[in-house]
Amino acid sequence: MAMRTLKTEPPVAPSALPDLLDFIRHPSISTDPARKTEVAACAEWLATYLRQGGLETKVHPTPGHPIIVSRAPIKPGRPTLMIYGHYDVQPVDPIELWDNDPFEPIVRDGFIIARGATDNKGQIMAHIRGVIDDLTEHGELPLNVFFLIEGEEEIGSANLVPFLREYKKELACDVVAVSDTGMVAPRVPTFTYGLRGIAALEVKIHGPAMDLHSGMFGGAILNPATVAGRLVAALHDDCERVRIPGFYDDVIPLADWERESWARLPITDDDYLKMTGAPSLHGEKGYSALERIAGRPTAEVNGIGGGYQGAGTKTVIPSEAFVKLTFRLVPGQCPEKILRAAETFFRDNAPLAVRVVIEPGHSAPAYLTDPQSGFGRAACRALERAWERPPALIREGGSIPVVQSFKEILGVDTLLLGLALPDCRAHSPNETFPVENFQRGILMSRLLMEEIAAMVG
Repeated sequence: MAMRTLKTEPPVAPSALPDLLDFIRHPSISTDPARKTEVAACAEWLATYLRQGGLETKVHPTPGHPIIVSRAPIKPGRPTLMIYGHYDVQPVDPIELWDNDPFEPIVRDGFIIARGATDNKGQIMAHIRGVIDDLTEHGELPLNVFFLIEGEEEIGSANLVPFLREYKKELACDVVAVSDTGMVAPRVPTFTYGLRGIAALEVKIHGPAMDLHSGMFGGAILNPATVAGRLVAALHDDCERVRIPGFYDDVIPLADWERESWARLPITDDDYLKMTGAPSLHGEKGYSALERIAGRPTAEVNGIGGGYQGAGTKTVIPSEAFVKLTFRLVPGQCPEKILRAAETFFRDNAPLAVRVVIEPGHSAPAYLTDPQSGFGRAACRALERAWERPPALIREGGSIPVVQSFKEILGVDTLLLGLALPDCRAHSPNETFPVENFQRGILMSRLLMEEIAAMVG
């Protein structure tokens, strides 16, 4: 095919923004069984949209929520790009903290405010419009492209890995692109070459057979809530290092070039303070906030509870308590090994006067790719052309478990091209997405196809 060069201004087709707002209006909360019909309706809306854009589209039912596979016309001999995203969103609680109905998006001061605006509807719609607009303008794409869009990312993608295994042949590709990560700062294009892994578990502490009167039994029966607090307090030393034996044994240290490169990025410890509203930063000694988030492992308490939670006082010794934890892992660490070590740690540190039950949760290893690979350089060129400045190279603290699954099952690397701002409030009230990022994301998607085609052809 003839080489074509796209203009690098980020115009957006008149219908693109209203279409995104329609997409967002679907309350596709995957974790809520009462929303199952609405999640399915969102999948059907998206499938119809893709078909109208000229893509052959199939909605695959699963034991949970549907998976969409949508493919542009195939041209033999050209490389194949898979674009992954998800149409499900987080719950909206606490609803009273929203400035507007979470599923009735508003555009204010250049930002879309709604649940799913950034995570992930705005980002995946930028790719969809990039592909549709390119196909409409030229009649064909410079390479083969298909979308894989699921409805369970926010609840662990339980049905995606079996789907990848079952349809491995049909999903064969040369590389995957995902925009479900972030930018280090506004208008700073960002190529994420690594993600932390994750390992989750819940510790349940059982004491007496029922709640007991704290006056009649206090001092004679060990309080499970007290044990929960002690176990949590024992997790870290005074330098905020995790005290689980063996936790750091396999950690691959940050490279000098990474620390030097990250130190030059336009984000500082003060920026993290402003974003979080915390009184001060806190964490493992010897590392900046960015280094802790992007390249160091952590043990985080996500929830803790037990006993009376209502107004006023109820003088009980609770019969049980719980702690929910996730470990964010870095390259070198094995999630299963960490979970085994954590279980041993909690059992060894719990008194015999209580019974401890450990329930492992979802897990995934860290992901790391080479930003200087051929596909990595193509992605960086697309980002630089779309944003008119060189991209930042960064690892990100979050986890996208399916990225490792793409590597293990399909044998391909993933290009992480985030359009989310650090203060986008994903998973929180008043989630936002800049209209400019949507526009430039559409352009970036088209440029990415062009750069990969040029690299291979």
